[in-house]
Amino acid sequence: MSSQSRLSAALRAGAYDSALTELNGSWMTGDALAGLRARAERVTGEFCDRFSRQDSGMALFSAPGRTELGGNHTDHQHGHVLCASVDMDMLACAAPNSASEIRVISEGYPAVTVKLDSLEPVDGEKGTTCALVRGVAAGIRARGYRISGFDAFVSSEVLSGSGLSSSAAFEILIGNILNRFFCRGELDSVELAKLGQQAENVYFGKPCGLMDQLGASVGGAIAVDFAVPDAPAVEQIHFDFAASGHVLCIVDTASDHADLTEDYAQIPREMSAVAAYFGKTVLREVDESLFRGEIPALRRSCGDRAVLRALHYYHDDHAARAEAEALAQGDFEGFLKLVNASGLSSELCLQNAWSPANPRQQSVPMALAFGRELLEGSGAIRVHGGGFAGTIQAFVPQERLEIFRTGMEQLLGAGRCHVLHIRPRGGCMLGI
Repeated sequence: MSSQSRLSAALRAGAYDSALTELNGSWMTGDALAGLRARAERVTGEFCDRFSRQDSGMALFSAPGRTELGGNHTDHQHGHVLCASVDMDMLACAAPNSASEIRVISEGYPAVTVKLDSLEPVDGEKGTTCALVRGVAAGIRARGYRISGFDAFVSSEVLSGSGLSSSAAFEILIGNILNRFFCRGELDSVELAKLGQQAENVYFGKPCGLMDQLGASVGGAIAVDFAVPDAPAVEQIHFDFAASGHVLCIVDTASDHADLTEDYAQIPREMSAVAAYFGKTVLREVDESLFRGEIPALRRSCGDRAVLRALHYYHDDHAARAEAEALAQGDFEGFLKLVNASGLSSELCLQNAWSPANPRQQSVPMALAFGRELLEGSGAIRVHGGGFAGTIQAFVPQERLEIFRTGMEQLLGAGRCHVLHIRPRGGCMLGI
């Protein structure tokens, strides 16, 4: 019997059901489990067909998207964040090959090949999938591991441009494949996250923080303290979101991310300008009482928006820690109040709900306004991720889900409201 039929037969027989359930949590039963099992079978078959492979060594890997629960734009100021992995993931079938190259086919995209004889950054590759693969491989080799080539077929459910960080999920997926095939699984989830961030910063050319990669790699809800950015303190927060009586929704506002680079860049720039007033680099280094005492002078020196954005940092840094504590204590109502307060701080102080360069486009405020009407004071709703466009996040009481989803999709279009689950596992090889 070929490896293809062995793996497919094992999936059909339910041999991977416990691993698939462990991946996503106790809600993964019945039709949901059958759907994930069928997807894994399809990915396995596509791998064998695309690479003409039926040899041994095949394995299934998964890396999730992540959602930001608290700490909106606090990470780049070395503050606190709360984030979590979600059940929208990248699923791959992979196996080592005899070539000194990594070959990846992502469903719906051209094949990618990265030769391992040269893993230096390539200027012409910035912003490409090749850059991410090359960067992760280079980081692992730099840690002293001898890596060889592999083939992989990848199916992604991580929505592009959704704030769920598809690039981080891909980096963690590639890192886990290399870790299991060539590193004896010795690299832990935080180290794999650092590899992903390095690949994105140096090879891909995007100066992101580490939150996205940690959220995809560690799994579950995690509280992160970035006081030491290169060695963040990570604490898993154990809370059963499925038992909260609420559903996590990510709503795509159908707005365009194009030309928002300067909007994003101005936030850390203005926060750091306030820190520089005190001779510091980031706001984490500035005592809040000192900041508040200098607000009149800061308004003259840095401008009102910079002061408001700094005020948001202190608000949301406190909120992220309080949210983690509320979940750890099982206080979901307290958590929801903090999420709502965080969302208002993002809108009023951080001002990342819409771009002043294009005031006609205010899809995020529109979705938030209508979402609040649909929730009628229940649940919680906020800007999600970087802001200015993209998505919003809502915790919706189960009994109001259809009302909320119908209303959002009447406003924004069919299929724009996505129901997610907090996933207990981060990037991994199934069965390990």
